[in-house]
Amino acid sequence: MRLILENIKKSFKEKEVLKGASYSFSSGHITGLLGRNGAGKTTLFQILNEDLARDGGQVFLEEDGVKRPVKDEDIGMVYSENTLPDFLTGYEFIKFYLDIHRPGQTIDPDPFLDQMEFSEEDRHRLIKTYSHGMKTKLSMLILFIAGPPVMLLDEPLTSLDVVVSEMMKNIMRSMEKEHVIILSTHMMDLAKNLCDEIVLLHQGTLQGVENLGKGEEFDRFVLEALRKEDNADDPSLT
Repeated sequence: MRLILENIKKSFKEKEVLKGASYSFSSGHITGLLGRNGAGKTTLFQILNEDLARDGGQVFLEEDGVKRPVKDEDIGMVYSENTLPDFLTGYEFIKFYLDIHRPGQTIDPDPFLDQMEFSEEDRHRLIKTYSHGMKTKLSMLILFIAGPPVMLLDEPLTSLDVVVSEMMKNIMRSMEKEHVIILSTHMMDLAKNLCDEIVLLHQGTLQGVENLGKGEEFDRFVLEALRKEDNADDPSLT
């Protein structure tokens, strides 16, 4: 399976953020989208998730050699800022989500919450009392339940502790064969440790990092490329 981006463009007033970004993201591994703060990573994800309209370009999904325009249901996203119903408990929210997405089935939410290591007490607390890390776990859980072909994770692990981050990595590893998984980050060590493939977003375009391994040569190449970033001075674009 491949997610194919062709010449994606986006500007905000006079600021050209994406200048014809093209790339083919494949299933079977986790791809890291690496770029400085302000490079346009979230902008690109919001365009793919149809939260933002693109100014130009096309997006396709290729399955079994058949290429077609991407559909709404093909893509799911975990946002860096979580938007969840504060008036529900974690348990109630997952039950509601399962009822909506798996109609006609009676499914116990507890095994899903167990998978994310929610304690008995935490799963029955209101979401508004959750920490940012707990909200991120809940957001990732509903994405895993929905299981869209393409999963976009916008800076998902920065708010999680080491133990939970490792758990998330293992879950993503178990799903990478059947899904295109793209994780955006500005943290080079996270990209190196988790991702099988690194794609740089810099100067409004996408560039794969090939045949460099992940040692000092990789670090030098990435740092040199990202120093050329011309959008990094705009804090509104992340």
